[in-house]
Amino acid sequence: MATQAFDLALIQLGNVSGSKEHNLQHAREMVVKAAAGDGNFKPRVVVLPECFNSPYGVKYFPEYAEKIGFQNDQQYDVEKSQSDSIKMLSSVAKETGVWLVGGSIPERDVSDNSVLYNTSTIYSPEGKLVGIHRKVHLFDIDIPGKITFQESKVLTGGSQITQIDTDVGRLGVAICYDVRFPELAMIAARQGCAAMIYPGAFNLTTGPLHWELLARGRAVDNQIYVAMCSPARDTSADYHAWGHSMIVDPLGKVVTEADEAERIVYARIDPEAIKEARKNIPVTIQRRFDVYPDVSA
Repeated sequence: MATQAFDLALIQLGNVSGSKEHNLQHAREMVVKAAAGDGNFKPRVVVLPECFNSPYGVKYFPEYAEKIGFQNDQQYDVEKSQSDSIKMLSSVAKETGVWLVGGSIPERDVSDNSVLYNTSTIYSPEGKLVGIHRKVHLFDIDIPGKITFQESKVLTGGSQITQIDTDVGRLGVAICYDVRFPELAMIAARQGCAAMIYPGAFNLTTGPLHWELLARGRAVDNQIYVAMCSPARDTSADYHAWGHSMIVDPLGKVVTEADEAERIVYARIDPEAIKEARKNIPVTIQRRFDVYPDVSA
């Protein structure tokens, strides 16, 4: 759980173009802006959206993919990375002194060029790369007459759950379609995470249907905060993101929400709200693991 209250900022990034250089520069500028706060909030944690360095689409992933690279024992070395995106994110995290969840980028495996992932990287206020989450569940859907999308044509799913210990508490990180699978949030909550953070890019079909519903469901089931960080909507792009980045509290209440345009939204993550929710509705001590298994065990 959070060890203290802290402010969280979600960057609903817009103006993503075909130029990676432009996208990285714009993302940097928005992280600096978000980290400065808005008078009421001074963020300790800042989040970028899914696929912030390139257009979203399976045809773009191979072109924009970068090799992140890491040393043994999960000790990541940014200086040795081949990724311009990683170097930028590390630099701006250090510059602003925040914990930075770097949305996601297409990643090319360091040892097999044919293997690509959709990958989120997380940084300490010192600019150290402290965690990597490769999207576990790939976005393969077919809604006739509305949308067909198949990430698995080019991407490989990750195989690890991601939790990060920070100086304000433990946070869970997953990506977009991962939110539809409640086990990740269950495990995170039962292992002490104060929040699940999902960079994501729902579309104009699935967004109105399930974006808010899933965020509130994951929050109320587990009595934690849930943050969903979307790109802004660009109707001239191939893929139209829903937007509506939001933060939901442990009772399932939406405490802040963007519209579809480029925005930064803020909320305070309060460990007392988690404690109060669990005290008043004590599902955490009422579970019947004698009847069903504990997925976090």
